[in-house]
Amino acid sequence: MNIEHLIRMANQIGTYFAAEPDRAVARDGVADHLARFWEKRMRQNLYAGFDQGAATTLAPLVSEALTEHRERILGKAA
Repeated sequence: MNIEHLIRMANQIGTYFAAEPDRAVARDGVADHLARFWEKRMRQNLYAGFDQGAATTLAPLVSEALTEHRERILGKAA
């Protein structure tokens, strides 16, 4: 899947959770949504772009969630 499309979708999730006043809860919400509703392949592709620096347009909240909850989002076996 196209990294720009994944970034756009992840940022939409981030926009939804940005209304949460507690930043930790917001990061947890982003991570939970990605882990529960995105296919493993989509999550892996998002992280591949993130790790290679291609995801520079990710919203800060989404970047924080990806960094803080990597194992949870990718799954323990990833």
